[in-house]
Amino acid sequence: MGKPRICCIIPSLNAGGMERVMSELLEYFAGIRNTDMHLVMYGKYPSIFYPMPKNLTIHKPGFNFNDTKRLWYTIKTISFIRKTIKTINPDTILSFGELWNSLVLISLAGTGYPVYISDRCQPNRPFGFMHGFLRKVFYPQAKGIISQTTQAKEIYFRKFKHPNISVIGNPIRLPGFDQNDSHRDQSILTVGRLIHSKHHDRLITMFGNLDTPGWKLKIVGGNALRQDNFSKLTQLVTRMGLDDRVLLTGEVKNVAEYYQTCRIFAFTSSSEGFPNVVLEALAYGMPVVAYDCTTGPSEMVIDGYNGYLVPLHDEETFSKRLQTLVDNPELLIQMSENASRSVEQFDMANVGEKFHYFITSHLDQK
Repeated sequence: MGKPRICCIIPSLNAGGMERVMSELLEYFAGIRNTDMHLVMYGKYPSIFYPMPKNLTIHKPGFNFNDTKRLWYTIKTISFIRKTIKTINPDTILSFGELWNSLVLISLAGTGYPVYISDRCQPNRPFGFMHGFLRKVFYPQAKGIISQTTQAKEIYFRKFKHPNISVIGNPIRLPGFDQNDSHRDQSILTVGRLIHSKHHDRLITMFGNLDTPGWKLKIVGGNALRQDNFSKLTQLVTRMGLDDRVLLTGEVKNVAEYYQTCRIFAFTSSSEGFPNVVLEALAYGMPVVAYDCTTGPSEMVIDGYNGYLVPLHDEETFSKRLQTLVDNPELLIQMSENASRSVEQFDMANVGEKFHYFITSHLDQK
């Protein structure tokens, strides 16, 4: 294969999980010698939060999307995507965004360009009639689909009957840090937006009922989706008399300092695509106790090795697993060492190469 011209396409590169993964892939692809890299952004707010490689050509529409004239500006966006891709003339296209991939496929219908798509959400998420219909019609026309987990692949195959679906997890840059246990305090950590599906209230209640003298629970994350859960959780902490043992940090920029200094990671979410926080916690040597929700944790947590998988909403078992780790320092240290080793497959070099191989493999067939 020669020097492929790769085009990545995404609504924006604002701060977010999907956007972070795309930015990591852009850097990886651009680092491949003599690759001609292009990025097309077409969303309402096509801004860039993450650093971009210098040898990347960025394309944005010359207009601002006007919601009061949604149909007209949707047509303009489709026209922009189609004309821009024809101008770039890429060898392969990678598109991210479960609410946007259909728009990209519509825009490029009949052009013959190979489009690889990836949703970055819970695979069985309901999308409503219109989005569901568009996905059913256009997803089978993609050159390939990238799912984040094996379970997601099975769900997508049942939905779209697509013959070319590859499982590729999210990348992580493995942290270089001191594995010495002495720098950690007696804390249980969770990281995530304060939304209902994360069930922080139940985690606080479970923690309050544990026999954990000297231990603290730290909840890192801010309000989201117009849900004022920070104040509700603060009131719950006070009612339970846990003000000196439960810390609600709000939004923080440097989450790494919490990964580095806490001992156990608790994950009570009931709905995920591929939870990066679980992967990050493991990379920092934290055993993870997680609900086995759809989907994600089971791809990273090996029950009894680097943490525990708990049936969804089984609070009794979840509490027992936390108590086991608190009561057994030697087990905690062993699982911590296992946790760090278990994420090597998600190193950026490995994941980036899997993406690159999948979206360029058709070029070898020419």
